[in-house]
Amino acid sequence: MRQVNAETQRVTPAPGSVPRRLLVPGGILAAVVGAFAYVGTVDPNEPGHYPVCPLFQYTGVYCPGCGGLRSAHAFVHGDFTAALGANAVAVLGYLVFAGVWTVWLVRSLQGRPLRIDLRPSLQWGLGALLLVFTVVRNLPFGGWLLP
Repeated sequence: MRQVNAETQRVTPAPGSVPRRLLVPGGILAAVVGAFAYVGTVDPNEPGHYPVCPLFQYTGVYCPGCGGLRSAHAFVHGDFTAALGANAVAVLGYLVFAGVWTVWLVRSLQGRPLRIDLRPSLQWGLGALLLVFTVVRNLPFGGWLLP
């Protein structure tokens, strides 16, 4: 529980040891690193290692996530151009995750919780970005966005 000192208006961090406060952010980072290590080791460009996107399999339409595994594989191997070519939105997501995780780590070290409060306008904007990305990559002139 955080306490506010009335005289200085300072917030004292929640009690608890630093390793305990870092347990959840560390666990999330370990899971993400493990997933990226697996995708970096098992090449998604080789058929048979991963399931096919069901939307693409049954309709031939690329979803916003199509190419995400190939993007992660290229990202792990340092080929950022290929990662962007496979799925630019996924690369943006990797970078956003890294930034949010860093803020989460710093706040955990300070004993403060991470609070993400996205305004509805930002939520609608992100949804619109994904929708436009999905539609454009499936149109004839959007071939440069295909995985």
